[in-house]
Amino acid sequence: MILVCGEALIDLFVGPPEGTEMPARAVAGGSPFNVAIGLARQGARAAFLGGISRDRFGGLLADILECEGVDTRFIVRTDRLSTLSAIATAPDGQPSYSFHGEAAADRSLTPEDLPSQLPDEVRALTFGSYTIVVEPVGSTYALLAEREKGRRVISVDPNVRPTVVRDMKRWGAAAERFYRCATLVKASDEDVRTALGEDTSLADAAAYWLGLGARLVVITRGAAGAVAFGAAGTVSVPGREVSVRDTVGAGDTFHAALLARLAATGRLDETAIAALDAEAIGDLLAYATAAAAVTITRRGADLPRRADIEAVLSAPAALPGTVAAALCGI
Repeated sequence: MILVCGEALIDLFVGPPEGTEMPARAVAGGSPFNVAIGLARQGARAAFLGGISRDRFGGLLADILECEGVDTRFIVRTDRLSTLSAIATAPDGQPSYSFHGEAAADRSLTPEDLPSQLPDEVRALTFGSYTIVVEPVGSTYALLAEREKGRRVISVDPNVRPTVVRDMKRWGAAAERFYRCATLVKASDEDVRTALGEDTSLADAAAYWLGLGARLVVITRGAAGAVAFGAAGTVSVPGREVSVRDTVGAGDTFHAALLARLAATGRLDETAIAALDAEAIGDLLAYATAAAAVTITRRGADLPRRADIEAVLSAPAALPGTVAAALCGI
């Protein structure tokens, strides 16, 4: 089982103004929420640990997790309200975000909400996005990561959100608590530029995370694909060419696919991840890239099932009449 720790919220997809109105669709979302569903859809056992409101939005979030087959025993229900994330999509498909979540349910976890002991079936934990930075939930999750370090695989996706925490020094200091516990760090090149500086190379970013103890670092590069850094050296795969609808959920799909593939191949273990050779890393990246390619052909964060990913992997690398994919810019 993979325990996904982080936020579940409502994505409010806002359309262009129509007179005095702005039409919108309320959709269940949140990066860790998406990862949990992505894992379940790919056949991996997943559970979710996070604060979810008892309001109507929170009821929807909890119901969806259960319907998707995600284990909900670690969810903490609260009377605090659900976070709303407003998303406006540009003509090129890139989303922009504004968050409305001060003191909301997903930020309210305290150490008393943590299970005193995780069951042996939990083989890995994931952390990411703004709930590793805001309080009190950030310190609560950090406590869990530090407690479980060395006992279970820990995967971290910073998924930097400057609209939530604009001070990148503050973000970096808070996130480093998790990097020091990480077995695997998954990030995008946009995360690197935003959190570590425009002049930071991907190799330098990887060296930073590996220096803190990570066994494998994977960085997505939009249409250029993805690159991994580890004991086997540097391994990269190109992006796939698909017709892009939008990129919402692509990074979450990629993260879920990495973990699902490790689980499916019997490598969801710190020692096994550290020992991955170049061929195994290439297979891991190719699978996750194919998964993200499916998501960006769909509207919103509609993550693929394993059969969808296998269909892409069995298809020709370039499909007729398609355009280059912008894979994982979130």
